[in-house]
Amino acid sequence: MCGIVGYVGTKDAYPLIIKGLQLLEYRGYDSAGIATYNGKLRVFKKKGKVKDLINLVKESSVPEGTIGIGHTRWATHGLPNDINAHPHLSGDGKLVLIHNGIIENYNVLKEALKKEGHEFISETDTEVLVHLIEETQKRTGLPIEEAVRVALTKVVGAYAIIVMDTDEPDKLVAARKGSPLVLGIGEDEFFIASDPTPIIEHTQKVVFLNDEEIAVVQRSGDFQIKDIDNRIQTPFIQELDMKIAELGKGDFDYYMQKEIYEQPKTIEDCMRGRVNAHEGWVMLSGIKEFSERISKAKRFIVAACGTSWHAGLIGEYLIEELARIPVEVEYASELRYRNPIINSDDVVIALSQSGETADTLAALGLAKEKGALIYGVVNAVGSSIARMTDAGSYIHAGPEIGVASTKAFTGQVTLLTIMAMCLGYERGTIPRSYYLQLIEELANIPSKVARVLENSKKIEYIAGEIKEATNALYLGRGYNFPVALEGALKLKEISYIHAEGYPAAEMKHGPIALIDENMPVIVIATNKSAYEKIVSNIQEVKARKGVVIAVVTEGDKIISDIADYTIEIPDTDEPLTPLLSVIPLQLLSYYIAVMRGCNVDQPRNLAKSVTVE
Repeated sequence: MCGIVGYVGTKDAYPLIIKGLQLLEYRGYDSAGIATYNGKLRVFKKKGKVKDLINLVKESSVPEGTIGIGHTRWATHGLPNDINAHPHLSGDGKLVLIHNGIIENYNVLKEALKKEGHEFISETDTEVLVHLIEETQKRTGLPIEEAVRVALTKVVGAYAIIVMDTDEPDKLVAARKGSPLVLGIGEDEFFIASDPTPIIEHTQKVVFLNDEEIAVVQRSGDFQIKDIDNRIQTPFIQELDMKIAELGKGDFDYYMQKEIYEQPKTIEDCMRGRVNAHEGWVMLSGIKEFSERISKAKRFIVAACGTSWHAGLIGEYLIEELARIPVEVEYASELRYRNPIINSDDVVIALSQSGETADTLAALGLAKEKGALIYGVVNAVGSSIARMTDAGSYIHAGPEIGVASTKAFTGQVTLLTIMAMCLGYERGTIPRSYYLQLIEELANIPSKVARVLENSKKIEYIAGEIKEATNALYLGRGYNFPVALEGALKLKEISYIHAEGYPAAEMKHGPIALIDENMPVIVIATNKSAYEKIVSNIQEVKARKGVVIAVVTEGDKIISDIADYTIEIPDTDEPLTPLLSVIPLQLLSYYIAVMRGCNVDQPRNLAKSVTVE
């Protein structure tokens, strides 16, 4: 969600913060703002993009100073406008604060502060928080870091904040609970941000703050971390393995396009050290420590949201078929708000690209309370889910900047495939001959994905034929049913065309009423196990004048003769087909969105990482 950047050191803060905000634009936002101090506090904030903020600053003199904070806001409390944009000031104008998260009890706090004479100009919960810190400081005379700590003991909700006090202009105070915040340690300078993206150009030494930790960084080079109970914490300084070049678009028009084309490499990176076709083995080091408990689990529960939920559905098919362990796939946002039956012999698998998804984190907290083993599958190193789980595996997809997930999805599916194969072989539920066959096929997937990408011109042509549609239907069976869901989600996310995914057999139970000559129907038709039934589904669509776009196996003749358009993918074993069949759907959505003039990387109303409920 919101992007946060802070800097204190010896360099000009403004250009560093502005560049940091630009690097965080992928998170999704509706307004931006910045505050710097150089004997005088200067605050600029503007509805719209970071470029609009830059233009606003140009109308004045560029703010000077070697300390500052910046923010991109995704609206929760209050409309997107200049007034509600961050930073927010205290009543006396001495404190300035930026915030990601939601203060749930802000109304109660606001009414109490009003009785003390505080006046508010915005509709935000954030302004209440900065006034609360001001009131705390006024009543106690505490230095800013202690006033922040005491004020936060009265707060209910989630937050990642940076506070600047003009009375202590060589110091920034940051705190987090339920929303990510990372501290970058440079030479006589500090950076604070929502994620490492704005930091890595300047330093690779970082500290990921834990929940209810408060960091104080000073121009002198000193820093300290305490918890909310005032206990000093020993920071764990990590060296990031991330390159600034990974954050650029390269020769591509959009990050999403780049990330689609990176998938042969990112799938291979996910398999590196885990899949060896020459020696005939797959392994996950994350399983080793708890191998007996995992392999003897009575049930797996997958908790995820959005695209990760679709990857989890494919994981259900894989683990149940190959390892014969029952799997339930839950929306994390629903799991946490009911009273689920979770036992100590269950394994809960958390899927999240960012590792910061608020609902998934909350669901994991519930599962931990019930004694289940938590296994994380994430992309972001050092993320909250990675640190919260008992065991886990990174998918090693590299930074994913496009809001609509592509390479993280195939990374998650690859990881779940390896997990299912490991467990199946260990439990003796798949014969060695089939195990070796799957290993060889899995090792060939990156090169086969590259072959699918060679069809991009044909897929672009098909996109041009259906770009004016207002609705679309995606159909799939078995392993490809979740792929149909994912294809429909991609089209909705970035082109704003209404689309739905269904099991192909369910078409007759309602959706068939929608089919006419204006309804494109995308059918994933690569299943060997139900081929004839898929042919029948396509004939039913054609009988109602529907436009059929079929994803088929190379060399298919029957469906190619029936469908209006076909996109071929290489043949592979059925459990591995989602890694290939999803690629044309990603490209189709991408090209349609571009043709419709949509902002592919930053779809309206969406954020890359949903860190608030």
